[in-house]
Amino acid sequence: MVGMNPVRLSGIPFPVPRVVIAGACTVLHLCFGTIYAWSFFQVLLVRQLGWSFTDTAMAFGFAIFSLGVAAAWAGVQLPKVGPRRLAFLGSLLFSVGYLVGAFALSQDSLAMFYAGFSVIGGIGLGMGYVTPVATVANWFPDHKGLATGIVVMGFGVGALLLSKLLAPILLVQTDDDLTDVFMWLGLIFGAITIPMSLLVVNPPKQEAKVQDKDVTFSLAEEDDPDYVKNCVKSREFLVMWVIFFVNIVAGISVISFQSPLLQDIWKLTDPTIEPKVLATYGATLIAVSSVCNGVGRLFWGLLSDYVGRVLVFRILLSTQIVVFGILMTERDPWIFSILLCYVLLCFGGGFATIPSFISDVFGTKKMSSLYGFILTAWAMAGILGPLYVGYLKDSYPNKVVIYCFLIGVLVLSIGFVYSMLLNNDRIRIAKPTMASTLLEFNIPVPKANASTNAQMRS
Repeated sequence: MVGMNPVRLSGIPFPVPRVVIAGACTVLHLCFGTIYAWSFFQVLLVRQLGWSFTDTAMAFGFAIFSLGVAAAWAGVQLPKVGPRRLAFLGSLLFSVGYLVGAFALSQDSLAMFYAGFSVIGGIGLGMGYVTPVATVANWFPDHKGLATGIVVMGFGVGALLLSKLLAPILLVQTDDDLTDVFMWLGLIFGAITIPMSLLVVNPPKQEAKVQDKDVTFSLAEEDDPDYVKNCVKSREFLVMWVIFFVNIVAGISVISFQSPLLQDIWKLTDPTIEPKVLATYGATLIAVSSVCNGVGRLFWGLLSDYVGRVLVFRILLSTQIVVFGILMTERDPWIFSILLCYVLLCFGGGFATIPSFISDVFGTKKMSSLYGFILTAWAMAGILGPLYVGYLKDSYPNKVVIYCFLIGVLVLSIGFVYSMLLNNDRIRIAKPTMASTLLEFNIPVPKANASTNAQMRS
């Protein structure tokens, strides 16, 4: 059975089936993914506190920026610190971010809200995002694609949990008091994520295998202490960063404002529609698009196994160019919503494909570190995407839809051109050595002393 193999873990007094570990990782991503429901709160914050759309966009942008930077750091630290500590700290900071955000709302302090919800909570998100993906891959080496796909799908559908369940219930119970809503969200997420984080550990047997491999193949190219640095500076990594960044900018500009944008479209169709009805339509779009985000992570990831990572990215970028072009002038709210859902399907596909792409091109041993570095594209896109849409919404309220998607067409076109510079082949970063040549032909390299090492590297 895929989910069996109970293992007694350090600190846990009973055997734990690996399916429980996968479940804990998925629950963590489900809670962390609620950040994608941010547009649910935007209209409420503008209406109740008088903040501008640019202000609220920056709150989301700073959160994603903090997430990306923290994920880069966590990817490097994961082998040293261990997944349980990072997952616990990430869960704690994520929950505290909501609590500080609640206090900031009670004081009507935008700066404090940025510091609490966006920076503290975003750092927690970054630590929490990388850890479950890497951990579940170690537990399911025989079903790695499926297991990691399910976990990242949880992050994609997290917005559904918040927009259609938690937030509506809390708004009713608190009489639309956003301070109380954010306080309860912090407490609820803390009660769920902190216990789950204690189950996020690597399988002991898998760790032993990795250590044995490190000793046997100590002279492999990926054991070079400068390997990660050389990969990050390579042309291939930079091009991958750009196309990943472009795909995120396109999707996150939609995620950050999908509810207000849809409400604007509905107002053009029916100016008499009630604000509460509009809010319901916006929440429904967030929920449905979050499912598309999650399904896209599974669908495109599996498709890339058959047609290749580069082709998948070219399909993602080229089809979105067409969709964004249609969205510039589409005013039917139903067609508009369907097209937005497709954008979210592609957005999730980029996140599902990039880890395998990194493994294919640079190898698996340093994958967590390189994955962390490439998530800095998420950080930069998290600032740029929401910021320009927020600025357009404040400055050009009657033309925001046209300008928003026109910029998307231009950015996606740049990414598509860059994708022509990549292929799916494994690249060699360092000059060939005797050890790497032996490994290329599957010939084990024996452990050598210092003098032998020097001779084989020369």
